[in-house]
Amino acid sequence: MRKNSVVKGIAGVGGVLAAVAGFSSFGMANYITKIKAQTLEEAKQWQDEHYDTSFYDPLEKVDYTISSYDEYELHVELVKNPDESNKYVILTHGYTDNRFGTLKYMKIYLDRGYNCVIWDLRGHGLNRKTYTTYSIRESKDLLMLIKDTKRRYGENILLGLHGESLGSATTAAVLGYEPGVEFAVLDCGFADIENVLRLAIKNAKLPTAAFEAASGANQIIHGNSFYEMRPIDSLRINSVPMCFIHGAADDFIIPDNSKRMAAATKGYSEMHLIEGAGHAESVLKDPEGYKKIVNDFLDRIEANKVVE
Repeated sequence: MRKNSVVKGIAGVGGVLAAVAGFSSFGMANYITKIKAQTLEEAKQWQDEHYDTSFYDPLEKVDYTISSYDEYELHVELVKNPDESNKYVILTHGYTDNRFGTLKYMKIYLDRGYNCVIWDLRGHGLNRKTYTTYSIRESKDLLMLIKDTKRRYGENILLGLHGESLGSATTAAVLGYEPGVEFAVLDCGFADIENVLRLAIKNAKLPTAAFEAASGANQIIHGNSFYEMRPIDSLRINSVPMCFIHGAADDFIIPDNSKRMAAATKGYSEMHLIEGAGHAESVLKDPEGYKKIVNDFLDRIEANKVVE
């Protein structure tokens, strides 16, 4: 999820609406759930400019689509590890981004022998345009991808998850379905979308009642209120080990979100703050520290799992 996409958008919408008389709850709801998606080319260029992605192009890749629970088509890519392995990780990008938004994390897993499954979230990348539900439909999509990955590559593979921002929230939410994965790494995810939107509305200097009004409007438009978008609730029954990473300077999705989820999960969890990192900047701010956090976590996971 890109901070400026929502904050500046809400502020801009707020200025226009204030000029005409108050604000439109339906306009606000539509704006909040509208996906301003990047193209694959835009996302790849951004990654190339900020990270060393030279490892990606020579790798063998397989592109395919899967059908989700409601027959929505999702575009997926398998990035094969050069060495044959039964280890797989599904990497999930953030809001407005697409599959290439996960390249900055991929090398960590490739170096450990993982095959990487990357995909475009609903409404992003090559997928048909639609609105976001901030983890509700998205987690059901991820569940279908997990099931498909096991069908394609084997029920006995070691399969883990890694998500950023909306992808992190989606990863937390899917654990409520008990999908049978071995681990989850969650970077700067939200525990509930309510606290993120309330902060954005406050920063845009809109009335606090804007949240309730927009939430009610979204219930009418899309069938879900913003109060329902709570990945943290899925963790009450979760036993999958979780590694939370969050930028200590994140003022968009504040670190308390990860802290709350780390405390809420039924299973093992660990919490790491990256000093000086803003939203979705942790791996950019401290790449070596980030890699060590993930590797140490995976060492513990793999020590309890026979892998090839």
